[in-house]
Amino acid sequence: AGDGSGRVGAAEEDGGPPAPERVLFPPTFSVSEIKNKQRRHFMFLRWKQQQRKEKLAAKKKRRKEREALGDKAPPKAIPKTIENQRVYDETTVDPNDEEVAFDEATDEFAPYFNRQTVPKILITTSDRPRGRTVRFCEQLSTVIPNSHVYYRRGLALKRIIPQCIARDFTDLIVINEDRKIPNGLVLSHLPDGPTAHFRMSSVRLRKEIKRKGKEPTEHVPEVILNNFTTRLGHSVGRMFASLFPHDPQFIGRQVATFHNQRDYIFFRFHRYIFKSEKKVGIQELGPRFTLKLRSLQKGTFDSKFGEYEWIHKRREMDTSRRKFHL
Repeated sequence: AGDGSGRVGAAEEDGGPPAPERVLFPPTFSVSEIKNKQRRHFMFLRWKQQQRKEKLAAKKKRRKEREALGDKAPPKAIPKTIENQRVYDETTVDPNDEEVAFDEATDEFAPYFNRQTVPKILITTSDRPRGRTVRFCEQLSTVIPNSHVYYRRGLALKRIIPQCIARDFTDLIVINEDRKIPNGLVLSHLPDGPTAHFRMSSVRLRKEIKRKGKEPTEHVPEVILNNFTTRLGHSVGRMFASLFPHDPQFIGRQVATFHNQRDYIFFRFHRYIFKSEKKVGIQELGPRFTLKLRSLQKGTFDSKFGEYEWIHKRREMDTSRRKFHL
């Protein structure tokens, strides 16, 4: 049998049994030079297989060398990722910065963090929502304690907001949809704002999640906020935190996570499963979705005359894949 380079195995030359077939590609080998489509695809798969074997062999060799050196082994190289190669942002928050501490003590969320207000959330939709959006709102209300769902029918947000303030609601969540699919979320902190507009994607309801757990209980969940490091990210993180009551009921073992990665905010709702005193697993309860901040507006919702603190402008801001805003 040939070995891919035109040579015949040594065992065949001696008249013995044929040697196992090996693929030895020449250094200048290019799969694209093969004219036959099926042969080109076959040889490409063989080439990829050879690359994987070489990579695995090199990895095993490095591991054996590290084991042989023991404590004298050099430290492992840190792989380069987009996150750890991030362009420095001058608005990154220093926990010991007095200016940041003063701003947080006097901003719109200070009454919540000073325990002067108790979160009360109104969840509503775009005009005349469809079934998937309705089910998503119902499931979201089981995640956020003390939240109430109201389905709009032709009522403008400018009329809803004064009614919310009069009834002591602290936040308003609006779920927008396009072609029967939820695609946007507006979060307005009452009574003085700010208002954030997010693009929503990758919505998964509970029945669409594999290996999901049982229905969530009414216990107040723990809240985890990851990687909100800039001043803008701090504001967005404080908006999410103010949706949940202060003291989580750990007996419920439920946790709501807002994880920021490359300016995409991934929401997950889990339950802890304690397997032993040392081992713990997590079980997703749902729903899940992904948010992308489009704008942050001062005050409550005002699409015509509102003053914006931040607007995402793709052509001006997305000049580098390593620059993030949250």
